[in-house]
Amino acid sequence: MAIRENFTYTDMDLWLNEKRVTEIECLVPDLTGVARGKILPRAKFTQERGMRIPEAVLGMTVTGNYPTEDAAYDRAISTTDRDMILKADPTTITMVPWATDPTAQVIHDCYFADGRLVDFAPRSVLRRVLKLYADKGWKPVVAPELEFYLTAKNSDPDLPLKPPIGRSGRAETSRQVYSIDAVNEFDPLFEDIYDYCDMMNLDVDTLIHEIGAGQMEINFLHGEPLGLADKVFFFKRTLREAALKHDMYATFMAKPMAGEPGSAMHVHQSVVDIKSGKNIFSAEDGSASPLFKYYIGGLQRYMPSAMAVVAPYVNSYRRIVRHTAAPINVQWGVDNRTVGFRVPESGVQDRRVENRIIGADANPYLALAVTLACGYLGMIDQVEPSPMTTDSAYDLKVELPQGLPEALQKLRAEDKLRNVLGERFIDVYAAIKDLEHQEFMTVISPWEREHLLLHV
Repeated sequence: MAIRENFTYTDMDLWLNEKRVTEIECLVPDLTGVARGKILPRAKFTQERGMRIPEAVLGMTVTGNYPTEDAAYDRAISTTDRDMILKADPTTITMVPWATDPTAQVIHDCYFADGRLVDFAPRSVLRRVLKLYADKGWKPVVAPELEFYLTAKNSDPDLPLKPPIGRSGRAETSRQVYSIDAVNEFDPLFEDIYDYCDMMNLDVDTLIHEIGAGQMEINFLHGEPLGLADKVFFFKRTLREAALKHDMYATFMAKPMAGEPGSAMHVHQSVVDIKSGKNIFSAEDGSASPLFKYYIGGLQRYMPSAMAVVAPYVNSYRRIVRHTAAPINVQWGVDNRTVGFRVPESGVQDRRVENRIIGADANPYLALAVTLACGYLGMIDQVEPSPMTTDSAYDLKVELPQGLPEALQKLRAEDKLRNVLGERFIDVYAAIKDLEHQEFMTVISPWEREHLLLHV
């Protein structure tokens, strides 16, 4: 569900007046998932006015730089630095709970001057995939589970992160998976988070302590993908703000601390028939349908080529390591957390598959778009899955790319993903990630100084 289901511009205008909003944060999720945009006084925020920001805002690296020597990027993004037209999506309007004055925030869609959606904008990419499903009479249903770390404040990026101090005055030093008391160490923070999320209609469900020191997981109620992507986008921003209020950091880095597990965004996914409302993954007799098997086959076939989207940074691949609570291959199994694609025990209408490969650092719009794209291609092409894995998949061979350059090479070479996600998106995204890798390679790490400086 959307944050404000079926809200129109008129509804939004009335709601803003009721809340006595004085200013509005007009947001655009960029390819990294960062909130870009402008802040407007309430009086200047009208449907007729619209807003404009440069198209290149969607073509930046996480460091704010632009590819300058990539021909495909230059073909995709105007070299004249033209504007995009932004239009608010009224169903995403919500308050900014941490603001001092009454402030609202609303997500905008990006359009070219001729009225077409900017096809490489993250929300546009997800909409493109959802239309493919709708054209078949299908509606995907997803439920993200988002892991993150709380850490002590760290103003020097050269120093390692540390777990934060809880209300006991001590930091965690041991594994506290599923510990209620360990979560209660940060009760004041989580009370604020739940209050904020309730004010914003984010529909968060359960909170648990994960394996790592200071590592938590929040689960979202299942729903339609665009609305859930909006909620994950808002939640990341909300959690970081709440953590700062309590003198700590919250991070969605895939692997923020050495010796601790990485953070994932596990996504449960199923598909229902729009007319009947039935789960197409289940046959009439209650058994798994052929489409369910083909969906898993599509995930297995295409997810290695989609890895650069669900593991978008150099740091992402530090998480994909054997025996670290993260998958290393595309095996599947029933109630098996060592595989890439887990099928939970469930009823007929709840039959689903959980993609465990996606990192917490992935852009939620793009992550949902690409995992649904893989499943869609599997169903359309009738891709048979491999035999089910019944033992630990950690003992099997690595089947996923082990670094960003390899992942980008696979992404660029996969024509079917290019067709489903959009050619211009692939060209812009790959160019940005290439540049980010080049920027990373200019930095000398502590490991290199420690082991190479005097030994080689």
